[in-house]
Amino acid sequence: MSAQPARILPVGDAALTVELGRTLDPDLNARVRALDEALRGRPFAGLLESVPAYASLLCVYDPGRASFGDARAAIERLLDVPAAAPRPGARHVVPVRYGGEHGPDLGEVARAHGLSEREAIQRHTAAEYTALFVGFLPGYAYLGMVSPELEMPRRAAPRARVPAGSVAVAGRLTGVYPFASPGGWNLIGRTERVFFDPFASEPALVQAGDRVRFLASDLPVDADYPRTQPFPASMPVIEVVEGGLLTTVQDGGRRGHRRLGVPWCGFLDPEAAHSANRAVGNPEGAALLECTATGPTLRFAATTRFAVAGADLGAILERADLGPWPVPNGRAVVARPGNVLSMRDRRSGLRAYVAFAGGITVPVVLGSRSTDLVAGFGGYDGRALKADDHLSLGRAPAAEAADVVLAPPVPGPVVLRVVAGPQDDMFTEEARARLESETFAVSALSDRIGCRLEGPVLAHRAAGEILTDGMVPGCIQVPPNGQPIVMLGGGPTTGGYPKIATVVSADLGRLGQAVAGDPVRFRLVTVEEAQRTRPGTE
Repeated sequence: MSAQPARILPVGDAALTVELGRTLDPDLNARVRALDEALRGRPFAGLLESVPAYASLLCVYDPGRASFGDARAAIERLLDVPAAAPRPGARHVVPVRYGGEHGPDLGEVARAHGLSEREAIQRHTAAEYTALFVGFLPGYAYLGMVSPELEMPRRAAPRARVPAGSVAVAGRLTGVYPFASPGGWNLIGRTERVFFDPFASEPALVQAGDRVRFLASDLPVDADYPRTQPFPASMPVIEVVEGGLLTTVQDGGRRGHRRLGVPWCGFLDPEAAHSANRAVGNPEGAALLECTATGPTLRFAATTRFAVAGADLGAILERADLGPWPVPNGRAVVARPGNVLSMRDRRSGLRAYVAFAGGITVPVVLGSRSTDLVAGFGGYDGRALKADDHLSLGRAPAAEAADVVLAPPVPGPVVLRVVAGPQDDMFTEEARARLESETFAVSALSDRIGCRLEGPVLAHRAAGEILTDGMVPGCIQVPPNGQPIVMLGGGPTTGGYPKIATVVSADLGRLGQAVAGDPVRFRLVTVEEAQRTRPGTE
């Protein structure tokens, strides 16, 4: 089969995708992995990370060091040179307890092809599978190709919780759920092998290009993988009396691991978070608290300088000697032992950021202190804060910083610049026109993974799904129902819905403050326009 010509398409103003095709083909995937190896061996200036998928390669780069044109030209030069075959990856043998409670769908898979369960197991263990890429969840390797006698569609209704280590099949692929999560594949067994450990030197057991064999085993399987997150030995400074609706530790984000399925996470409103940190003299990316809708109640055990920025959640500092005092936005405030900070009256915006001088000293995991709520690691034991938690702080800066003036968000339409694509050609002309001309509303179902929008239907030309490819925060996925979802910091590294456009990185933080019902409008710009108007380039 002749190679298809590559298409290099912008994904917002700070990423691009190299699309080698739109079919699930092992030879095409080998080309993707070969290009990935060549690019990592000879990176262009500004390349930050690359994310292989079935038939495409996502490249994240620094627009301050390379324009889209520069990055495209560098990749075109690589494409002009015939790529060597990708190097074979490591081999893994994975013992599996098939069927029964560990593989509740094995019987259904077998019956669909006129097989006994034993014969289905034999088909699954007979092949050596190649890891085409890692995505969807941290450490989730898409392994292909399964025997035609095991091909099954995804389940019509995904399970709310799939146990860690579940071995599953869907379509022509098989895989292992690295931790407990929702999932729609057919479960045929379970393994005790740990496919993702964020605390290990090599967090993902299987990486793109590795080969996997499954081995039938009668060994028992534990309910869940034990995981420990050792906290540094330091004196707690802050007691959590109440956790609030959703309060997490976040910092500048977990970069450089998207090829392992690890999202960036981090601040959803970077401008507000940076302001809070600057107000107390911290580096802009220091770890702080991100508080959603209603903040926590915190009791201070030592004299502490703090600042609140972003949403106005009615922050009050209770002082035994002087009574309650409204905390000003963006200004450093000194709390004394016994003082209590609470936020119980949202007036504008959605997310407030509370920075403490010295920053929060939860463990650094994969280069960041940010909380990954989906995978359950980072931050405070991988979860939101709750009563009786205790926070420790680093050494406070020697001098106080100047107050930072940043007004709380005000109600009104959120206008976002977007760059078309990378799959805008899969939408009708009417849908592409509606994206810019119509107004959407933020859905109450939005979260840190994605901002769901309600409004006019953005219709696809044909199917509402694509071959899964890489994406970044800001990508606007449109599922078959035609209602767009703007991916945010906690969103997955790959996705299977067409992306009509991508929000430029400088504008994305505005969605961090959008509440249910807020109107959202999009304004199309070219990638060149977006890069020319980035902060610091005007």
